[in-house]
Amino acid sequence: MASAPDKLPAWIDIGLLPVINLALALMVSGLLIAALGQDPFEATWIMLRGAFGYQEGLGYTLYYATNFIFTGLAVAVAFHAGLFNIGGEGQAYMGGLGVGIACLALDQHLPFALMLPVSVLAAALFGAAWAYIPAYLQAKRGSHIVITTIMFNFIAASVMVYLLVNVFIKPGQMSPESREFAAAAWLPYMHEAFAWFGLDVAQSPLNLSLLWALLCCVLVWGLIWHTRWGYEIRAVGANAAAAIYAGIPPARIIIIAMCISGALSGFVGVNELNGVQHRLLLDFAAGYGFTGIAVSLMGRNHPLGIVLAGLLFGALYQGGAELAFENSAFTPDLIVVIQGLVVLFSGALSYMLRGPAERLFLRLAAPAAALEA
Repeated sequence: MASAPDKLPAWIDIGLLPVINLALALMVSGLLIAALGQDPFEATWIMLRGAFGYQEGLGYTLYYATNFIFTGLAVAVAFHAGLFNIGGEGQAYMGGLGVGIACLALDQHLPFALMLPVSVLAAALFGAAWAYIPAYLQAKRGSHIVITTIMFNFIAASVMVYLLVNVFIKPGQMSPESREFAAAAWLPYMHEAFAWFGLDVAQSPLNLSLLWALLCCVLVWGLIWHTRWGYEIRAVGANAAAAIYAGIPPARIIIIAMCISGALSGFVGVNELNGVQHRLLLDFAAGYGFTGIAVSLMGRNHPLGIVLAGLLFGALYQGGAELAFENSAFTPDLIVVIQGLVVLFSGALSYMLRGPAERLFLRLAAPAAALEA
């Protein structure tokens, strides 16, 4: 005897609804573009061509997507524990500080084979340590994780300014940045990696940290759904009181989940500093932590969804830059508005259609279940 389903199937919840939200965002953006006297279809074509139409543009898209994958995974891990970590920006900053300290101290002494794991470990440790403090305050003192992580974003920015101006600045220069790292601390670019196999690929900032981001997706998937820790994280996120009765201490799980989340955000420093900038400098995190919230929400806190959402936002960043370059009518401010609409519908309003869609599906599914019965 068949019974009527009591919730949306995964293909609607994870697949169809995010696509509809994205379509709504693009529709509103198109209306805005048309109101300014521009052709929305031409603008869309320019953005798609800029993001995917040639090798250099695709490289930039994947480079941006790498950072979004790291911060999206960070938000997702915390979200599964019932926590809303919006401190990814500060944790990415501190992860980069860890990378900078490790590289400035050791890049003259260690070969690349050792410098790379040291940089990754430093990024994870500094990002996790920065997330540990709000996690402890939430778990042991009842401080709200949203408030503390917001404040720690500002503290991280201030700490970075102080250290770059007073400690790490290269002697004799005005710009607040460190000396350039030695070549042993540089991650190979993807076009260099392809050249090892005799393939000619256009130059772009895309580097081997993309592979680490994809591996992190696999590791997070295994952690959350196939380990005891992952079960405990999901149990605390679903019902902390019930988790206590099951012998799971919420305080410990909150701290573990936030430290893993901070470590993932810290890997932005590997992509930016080891992979592209090759020095410690200000503002390298540049909004990746906050956009990672929308990436995670749009990807339904699942690694596969986060990869796809990260690719979308990477395309928006690169396609928007191409659109502003091709058509002077599209100012940088307008590009930010278009990107903001996608964030609004895909992130903040990601569950706007869930209720109506669930009611419609259940209404349509009930007669079918009755007939089968």
